[in-house]
Amino acid sequence: MQLIRYIIDFMANWYDKYLSIYGKPFSEVPQEIIDGTRERLAALQSDNPIASIVVIGYNEETHLQACLWAISEIKCKYPVEIIGVDNDSKDRTAEIYEKSGIPYYTEYQHSCGYARRCGLQHSRGKYYFDVDSDTIYPPMYYELMLEQLMKPGVVAVSATWSYFPDANHGKLGLRLFEMCRDLFLWIQHFNRPELSVRGLVFAYNADYGRKEEYRVDIIRGEDGSMALSLKKYGKIKFVRDRRCRAITGYGTIGNQSMWQSFVQHVKIQSKGITRIFSKKDHYEDSEDNLVKQKS
Repeated sequence: MQLIRYIIDFMANWYDKYLSIYGKPFSEVPQEIIDGTRERLAALQSDNPIASIVVIGYNEETHLQACLWAISEIKCKYPVEIIGVDNDSKDRTAEIYEKSGIPYYTEYQHSCGYARRCGLQHSRGKYYFDVDSDTIYPPMYYELMLEQLMKPGVVAVSATWSYFPDANHGKLGLRLFEMCRDLFLWIQHFNRPELSVRGLVFAYNADYGRKEEYRVDIIRGEDGSMALSLKKYGKIKFVRDRRCRAITGYGTIGNQSMWQSFVQHVKIQSKGITRIFSKKDHYEDSEDNLVKQKS
């Protein structure tokens, strides 16, 4: 019996239980999960946090509870605070924050840049973790990322991520896609680490981040822009430890197949492939990525 249980545990993914509610409306989440998450999150909150775990969300009713459930079960020996930012959602996102018991703030100007800036302004830790509410993080993620971030000369860290397998995205296709993408990001990070940063797996020294702040005049790339600003203070480390590998949905892929997404990424990256051989400290904004000012 113990052998069977061991085999089942070995074959199971660490995130399987969180998938039981991922994508479901809040009304379908069992009350014991909501109560247990609240209790464990309260136990994690420190009066003197060394790191701030900041969960942003906009209309993430079907994902946020799973994200918070996973955070409530982290293994971290360092004191942390967990706070939320609701980007003026129209669904039950704010209610989920409320019932989780964590402090949360409402940012009425819509964009990841505004939401992350709001979180940074209200955070107390020396280190700041970007957390997307449609993403689930493994239990050792925060401790291991922090240990890399606290090393001398390191100002920021970025990790890798996977996608949930589903009916349209098989495990083999996902694995091949992620392997190629991760290899490219790793090679790129030596000279252009800011281009290998993705907000869902990004943490940095908040003392420097507060000096630079997030850009709110661009639609995408607020985290890469922050990373670019932080480069002058130290190294941006690319963490390849699988225990730091988050898992997320298909917001960046959409309804494409993995093959279609792979071909699209190859086309985009091949246009600027020479950039991996040189460093750069300034990038021009493209017109289609600028926030249009209301007249």
